[in-house]
Amino acid sequence: MHQRESVMQQLAPYLTLGVQLAAAVCGCAVVGWWIDATYNTEPWALLGSVVVGSTVGLVQFLRVVQQLGKRAQRDDQET
Repeated sequence: MHQRESVMQQLAPYLTLGVQLAAAVCGCAVVGWWIDATYNTEPWALLGSVVVGSTVGLVQFLRVVQQLGKRAQRDDQET
């Protein structure tokens, strides 16, 4: 049982990557939609915010993957 918990703890950062990327895109899209509805700028704020959200989400995704790769290399060197 203890070994299973350890595996789940190791997998958790990988499992959350997709959620983090989707949250960045969807969160920015909602803000863009609100700006469009408030200031009647359809569809430009929505499109711009989706591009920004996608960029931010992708950069964060790549940072986390890079950190996890470095951590895996350290763990391999220690064993």
